Amino acid sequence: MSQEASSYKVVSFTPYPAEILRALFMPIAEDMGFKGNIEFKVVRDLSDMEAVYRELEEADVVIGDFTFEIPITRDMIMHMKRTRLIQQPSTGYDHIDIEAAREAGVPVANVGGANAISVAEHTIAMALALLKRMFQSHVKTQGGEWTQQQFFDLGVFELYGKKWGIIGMGRIGREVAKRARAFGVKILYYDVRRLPEELEKELDAEYRPLNRLIGEADIISVHVPLTPETRGLIGERELRRMRGTAIIINPSRGEIIDEEALAKAIRNRWIFGAGVDVYSQEPPPKDHPLLNMMEYNVVTTPHLAGATNEARQRIIETSVRNVIRVLMGEPPENVVNM
Repeated sequence: MSQEASSYKVVSFTPYPAEILRALFMPIAEDMGFKGNIEFKVVRDLSDMEAVYRELEEADVVIGDFTFEIPITRDMIMHMKRTRLIQQPSTGYDHIDIEAAREAGVPVANVGGANAISVAEHTIAMALALLKRMFQSHVKTQGGEWTQQQFFDLGVFELYGKKWGIIGMGRIGREVAKRARAFGVKILYYDVRRLPEELEKELDAEYRPLNRLIGEADIISVHVPLTPETRGLIGERELRRMRGTAIIINPSRGEIIDEEALAKAIRNRWIFGAGVDVYSQEPPPKDHPLLNMMEYNVVTTPHLAGATNEARQRIIETSVRNVIRVLMGEPPENVVNM
């Protein structure tokens, strides 16, 4: 389709300066045959909302904040008079009022599976580290303690032969399934939409209702977006249903698992361990319930599961290509609200 105009305005809430955005956009735009001119306006100060609204009224595309510090609210969306796309340069988009955008007819897109491999690898690594108590034993050994017998008594396990329960069988969940199968595990999954039979066979995955999966799996990993339905999806009741030898891994969103309940489950040894990459508040405060747990089988990372160098490059390219596609009059990809 032909371009409607020669000049466009992109309003970005990311921390990248306009010159960096231009440097990221232009080579890809040229590769796609884009001939228009793009004005980049970076907005990080919300102290003067009238000025922000004026920028949004002129925006052809809005780029969301991958740090999640700046929300895109209903009031902001109502001022997007000519916006064709809100492009979020991450998988998560819970800081955007996607219902308001849907009502306004503004598509919201994320990066789809651009970081799926990165998150899947991180999830597998966390499972291995927890089952083999790698972090705990590393800390003890570095401190000059020889705790071999202690960890024998506490338990050190193989991944082989275990049941891996995947909550959320989207792009990331499927990448986890593909990799976990190579370790000889049985894949169970829960999703609000059951997969077609042929895809279940391809992934060698068996569907389970959520409560049954929680009670049956040895490893549980969570790969769902944060929505009103998934907020608090796993609380104390669900954690008590887990096996005492089971582990749970959350590289999705902190609010999906009740953090206080998870800390309680670990301290009371209801479960064997937990891997956490995301928190309800980021960065988490020093008194966060899942911090300062050096004596327990916990692996915590600072929301970097999906942020390998390779994944960040794919995220940038996916986001830029989607923006250029829309400016060239083509429909956006990875839309989450239409």
